[in-house]
Amino acid sequence: YITNNLSRMGKLGGYEFYRKVLGSPRYVVAPMVDMSELAWRELSREYKAQLCYTPMFHSAHFADSATYRRENFQTCESDRPLIVQFCGNDPDTVLRAARYVEGHCDAVDLNLGCPQGIAKRGHYGAFLQDEWELIANIVSLLHKELSIPVTCKIRVFSDVKKTIAYAKMMEAAGCQLLTVHGRTREMKGPQTGIADWDQIRAVRQAIKIPMFANGNILYFEDIERCIEATGVDGVMTAETNLFNPALFTGENPMVWEVVDRYLEIAVKHNTNFIHVKAHVFKLYNITFQIKHHLRDLLANVHKVQDILDAQQIIRAELKEDAQKEQPDIQVQRVETCPNFKHFPYWICQPYFRSTRLEALAGDKKKIETDMEATLQAERLARKEAKRQRKAALYQKALLKPAKKRKYASCEGCHQNPKSDKCVQQMCKRCCISKTVELVMDCTQHNVMAKSRFDRIQAKNIESEAPIATA
Repeated sequence: YITNNLSRMGKLGGYEFYRKVLGSPRYVVAPMVDMSELAWRELSREYKAQLCYTPMFHSAHFADSATYRRENFQTCESDRPLIVQFCGNDPDTVLRAARYVEGHCDAVDLNLGCPQGIAKRGHYGAFLQDEWELIANIVSLLHKELSIPVTCKIRVFSDVKKTIAYAKMMEAAGCQLLTVHGRTREMKGPQTGIADWDQIRAVRQAIKIPMFANGNILYFEDIERCIEATGVDGVMTAETNLFNPALFTGENPMVWEVVDRYLEIAVKHNTNFIHVKAHVFKLYNITFQIKHHLRDLLANVHKVQDILDAQQIIRAELKEDAQKEQPDIQVQRVETCPNFKHFPYWICQPYFRSTRLEALAGDKKKIETDMEATLQAERLARKEAKRQRKAALYQKALLKPAKKRKYASCEGCHQNPKSDKCVQQMCKRCCISKTVELVMDCTQHNVMAKSRFDRIQAKNIESEAPIATA
C-alpha cells in the first residue's frame, strides 16, 4: 500500500495512517452540519462508533473569526480519533483554517460532496467537482503543509469512468483517505434515490488508499453487506445515525433512553441549544408523527432546561405506551424498502425519504400531513432559536460600555480623529477652515492656502510692474 512518503515527513499516510492512527475503523459517523458536535460524537462513540467527523466548517469564517471557532469547534481528550472537515474554494484560506485544528485532531477533511443550495451559492462542496485543478491545488497544499494527513469526501458522477478518474486525481494530489458517497450531486431531497454501490466498488478497485462508503445504510446488517459488495475499509453513515445512534451496536433502543443520555452529555459540554433541540426532534421524528401534542410541547421550548422538563413528560407517556401489548400505530414504507423492520414509534429506527407512505392503521394522507407538520415544527423552532440568539446578542451589545477612543481627537471639533501629520493637529474638515483662515499650508490634507495666496500676489505684482520701453 502507498504512503506517499509521508512517513519520512514525520506523519503517516495511506494504510499506515488508517491502521496506526485511526485504529482501522469500520464504523464511521459522518460530518453533519450543526449535528455532529462534540456531545453527539461522544454519544455515538458510546454506541460503538469507531471514528467521528466534526460538522463541516466554512474555512473562511474559521480562519478569520475567533468567535466562529469558539462557538463551533469543541473537542476533548476522549474525542479521538477525530477528523475535522472544512469546505472552501481557496487553497490558502483552507490551509489557514486547518492550521488552527491540526494539533487537536488526526486529519483534516475537504468537503467535496455537499449538494445543497448554500454550497452552490458559496461555490464549495459538490459544486467544485468540475474544477479538478483547483481541487488538486487545495489537496496538494494541505498535504504538503500540514503535520496531519488530508482526506476527502466526494460524490459520484453519472459516468463511472469520470468518477474513477476524479478519485485518482485526488489520490495523486495527496489525499490519504477517500470517502465516496454513491449518489450524484443532483440526488438530494425528494430526488435522493438509491446510492450506487457498483460505482463505489469500481473506485475501490482503482485506488490504493483507504476508502469509506457512504449511502444506503439503514440497519446494522447493511454495513456488512456494503463492505462485502464494495470492498471498502469502512462505512460512513449520516442520517441513519441521527435517528438511531445505536446503529453500530445492531440495537434499536427505546428512544427516550437515547434522548436522556444525549441530554446528559449535552449539558456536560454546554452544547448550543439549537443543536440540542434539533437532535431531540430527529430522535423523536416517528414519535411526533403520532403524538402531535408532544411535538407541540417540544416546539415551544426556548432553552435547554425547557427541553429537560419536556423530556420528563414525553418519557412518562412513552413508557406507558410501551407497556401496552400492541402499539397504537406502526408506520411502514413497504414500497420504498421491502426489508423494512416494523418498530413501534417509541423505538429508534431509520428515517425513509419517501412520498408514498402507508400505515398498518390510520390514513396515508394523514401520516403524510403529520410528517410535514413535524418538519415544519423543526423549521419554525430553528428560526425562533436563531431570532432569540440575535436578540440576546443585541441586548448584550446594548449593555456593553461605550468603547474608549483609540485615537486622539481633532483640536477643532473634538469628534473626528486628528491627523498626526496635520500642522493644525485637526481632521480634514477643520483643517481646511483653519488653514484658509490663517493662510497656511497643510501638505497632509493637501490644503495649500498660503501657496495659492503667494501665487496670486506674485501674479498681481507682475501685472502692475511698468513696461520697459526702448
